[in-house]
Amino acid sequence: MEITGSEYRGDEKNGRMEGEGCYTFCTGSRYEGTLKDGLPHGQGTMHFPGRGKYQATWENGRVVEGTYIFADGLVYAEDGWSYCTGDDRRFYTEICNGLKPAGRSQLTNIDPPREIPPGCYDCGDGFYDPGTRVVSDYNHEFLRNADDDEHDWIVRNCRKGWDENVGVRIVDEQ
Repeated sequence: MEITGSEYRGDEKNGRMEGEGCYTFCTGSRYEGTLKDGLPHGQGTMHFPGRGKYQATWENGRVVEGTYIFADGLVYAEDGWSYCTGDDRRFYTEICNGLKPAGRSQLTNIDPPREIPPGCYDCGDGFYDPGTRVVSDYNHEFLRNADDDEHDWIVRNCRKGWDENVGVRIVDEQ
């Protein structure tokens, strides 16, 4: 373990990371693959715990070509992306497993959906508390502070942890 909290296991050459190895960052993300002079070089995968992975060909630490795969197995396609667009609003699990019967709508890609703490939003990688403007992961560990743009987007688009009456309220007149 290094002072930075990161860890390397693998081949070395002249005291440098070189050959096959696994470098784990202090954040928990890790690179597995070939390295040259301490940098990703050749085939390797960057893993982001709970979020997905990026499989790529690397050259001196820079990506030459790669593919991002979400944690649920959905492969990102830069061209022809049809997942959750205006043309097709289904979740990936619905694409793989089919739609649920009428009246049993799927609210998230995870079914049943996560329970959202009261007063918070589910923003896709964690819960957002608009009072503190903090995004925490699903284990309630700090991820980041939301700026104004992210706050506005979350409030406009994400699932809420509370019920709200919307639309017309019908009152019986007697």
